[in-house]
Amino acid sequence: MRRVIVMAAVLAMAACGSDAAPRATKAAAPSDAVGSVPRDSTVADSGQVAASPSGPRGPHAPNPMGRVPVFEYHVIRAGKTEFHHPPEALRRDLQLLYDAGYRPVTVAEMNERRIDQVLPAGYRAFAAVFDDADPTQFSYTEAADGTLSIDPNSAVGIWTEFTRTHPGWRNAATFCVLSAGSSGGAFFGNGGIKGQKTAWRFPKMRYLAEQGFEICNHTVWHARLDKYSDAYVQEQIARLQLAVDSAVPGYRIRTLALPLGIWPRTRSLAWAGSWRDPATGQTVRYDHAAVLEVSGGPSVSPRDPAYDPRSIDRVIAYRDAVERTIRRLEPDGAYVSSGGGR
Repeated sequence: MRRVIVMAAVLAMAACGSDAAPRATKAAAPSDAVGSVPRDSTVADSGQVAASPSGPRGPHAPNPMGRVPVFEYHVIRAGKTEFHHPPEALRRDLQLLYDAGYRPVTVAEMNERRIDQVLPAGYRAFAAVFDDADPTQFSYTEAADGTLSIDPNSAVGIWTEFTRTHPGWRNAATFCVLSAGSSGGAFFGNGGIKGQKTAWRFPKMRYLAEQGFEICNHTVWHARLDKYSDAYVQEQIARLQLAVDSAVPGYRIRTLALPLGIWPRTRSLAWAGSWRDPATGQTVRYDHAAVLEVSGGPSVSPRDPAYDPRSIDRVIAYRDAVERTIRRLEPDGAYVSSGGGR
């Protein structure tokens, strides 16, 4: 039976600044090199180079019907809730996955059945999703001369360094962002919160897109969607899409993460809808192929008839959850790429 997430959602509200307790849910332009920075940015060049997705065959037999764990992260620092995960724990997770033959895909790649195109044969697939655009996920440090560097203890710093040092790893994680969240959750920081300047927000978003990471919709400020009218639900989702387009013109958002895992009253508005901007008269339309739940365990294969792209399960990466999931899927429960673009 699927896990009821009342307690998880209550804790999520504490982390995200949401406004009320939820009910149980789901029961009923590229840069020159991966890891380099946009040409219009003042961030120092990290010198990171993409590891080729091609390479020697992995150690496992192809298994297109295996499960794909989708790990969910929030605040990358120590804390008392299941939504806190310190930098050293994230590094450990990545190493455990690497050593067990897992390689990352984005949610969009998984949902569009492109795992076998982006991963060499014999490697297991997983996805990592970072919710809420907290500054601990992507932060800059500023030198005396104004030069910016990616904080090596932020999620992006950890991930891109892992790509640089581990052959076959990819900058393929999904960031489900807010544009006006509390506690700095506005494109990874604003107004000096956690040392992050408002002017840095758009360069961060461009960097993610340029380096191959996926940008995902998480609404404007993490609204609990069941509390609001259909019109307001569409405004929350469409305005986030509009904000992303302002930062990364033309970017196509394919995925929505439900705030607190709670559906709007009209469920279909999570994946398609529209909103008319009263200031400009522009109508903003959105269409998400994938919708992420908060919990539920490793996702079934996108090739499994039971797979529902508009209700994708996730595993909250708390304490040793990644290690336990890896063990659970041994020896042959995980999706393994067949390679060859099939």
